[in-house]
Amino acid sequence: MGEQAAVDAEAERRRLAARGTLVVNLLSSPGAGKTTLLEQTARRMGSDWRIAVLVGDLETDRDAQRLQGLVPTAQLTTGGACHLELPLVQRGLAALGDPELDFLFIENVGNLVCPASHDLGEHLRVVLVSTTEGDDKPGKYPKMFRTSQVMLVTKIDLLPYVPFQVEHVIADARRIQPQLEAIPIGALQGEGLDQWQRCLIDARQRLTASSS
Repeated sequence: MGEQAAVDAEAERRRLAARGTLVVNLLSSPGAGKTTLLEQTARRMGSDWRIAVLVGDLETDRDAQRLQGLVPTAQLTTGGACHLELPLVQRGLAALGDPELDFLFIENVGNLVCPASHDLGEHLRVVLVSTTEGDDKPGKYPKMFRTSQVMLVTKIDLLPYVPFQVEHVIADARRIQPQLEAIPIGALQGEGLDQWQRCLIDARQRLTASSS
């Protein structure tokens, strides 16, 4: 990430913080459950909080279509690039009318490598690891975990059927990032969603307190 890109990301972070908007960058491998998590989050919080979602994909708008009936949503199609960059995020926000928001979620392209190196002006970086992809991801992709503040262990309802140890992946991730908050999630059954919602609200409260 270049020097000017870092300056631009910090300026956008400050601009949105001044408006009380917590920007949450969601990152994971493909199929880890980002869209399902956002669907459940929108259903739980959409009536009380002003929420919008920017959905990044290489091609197609299928994930965005799943969310459009719940909260304002814009599709960010990279055309083959393996990550989002700030100018594309800004165009997506402009397409929504740059609204006053409490939470802006960015569903990044499914990839545990490239997105770790690109600051989108977020205040909270959240990495998802699903039980179906194995518990070795922190060791394989340390930069993604080192630069994140929250890790969601998703699809925990499948634990009886897959060789995955939640304690192992949390310990492995915290060796890389000792302050990492870890939340096991079963989004379809609602497991862990209360803790996830509290994590988001607390992060926004800290943001608004520091910006006032």
